[in-house]
Amino acid sequence: MEKLFKIKRNRSLSAQSGMSYVELIVVLSIFSTLSSVVIFNYGDFQSRIDIKNLASDIALKIVEAQKSSLSGFLPPLSQQTQISSTWKPSYGVYINKVTDNKSFIYFTDLNLQNHLYDTSSCPGTGECLEKFSITKENSISSLNVFYIDGSNVSLNDLTFTFSRPNSSPTIKSSTVLNSGIDYVQITVISPKGVTAMIKLYASGRVQVN
Repeated sequence: MEKLFKIKRNRSLSAQSGMSYVELIVVLSIFSTLSSVVIFNYGDFQSRIDIKNLASDIALKIVEAQKSSLSGFLPPLSQQTQISSTWKPSYGVYINKVTDNKSFIYFTDLNLQNHLYDTSSCPGTGECLEKFSITKENSISSLNVFYIDGSNVSLNDLTFTFSRPNSSPTIKSSTVLNSGIDYVQITVISPKGVTAMIKLYASGRVQVN
């Protein structure tokens, strides 16, 4: 009788032990699935953060150009030798998504008459102040100008300059721009297709979406 009880007890323990392994496998499977979902979602979350940071960096440089011109900030000594006595503080941002959609340039507008970026290389001894490289496989996907009448045009390049004492930008492109500009828009994109937009209004207001 005692042997029979031990056999039944051992079988019961074996069954319980087997059930524990099954439960462990189930738990590990669930954990693995949840981990995959979390990792996938984290990648999307990080992509959104990175692209928002990029948009903010571009917006901050536009604002810096605006503030530097309004405050009368003088350029570096190497550039001061190139300005005339009638020069007024003028700074800008240049973007060309065709030749290089992985960077943008912050520059001093030494030739105040044209409001353009006139230097072919950056950094250099010309108008270039700083070239910002876009990392993490992000890029500038499109440049657009939006008019007050609701129409918009896609552009290959954009230049914004601010000249003292005006807080509003001078907006130029190799594409002929008409009067009645409401705002220009820079769209940046991540490898996962996440986008963010920087809008520069004719009034000088900068907005990140």
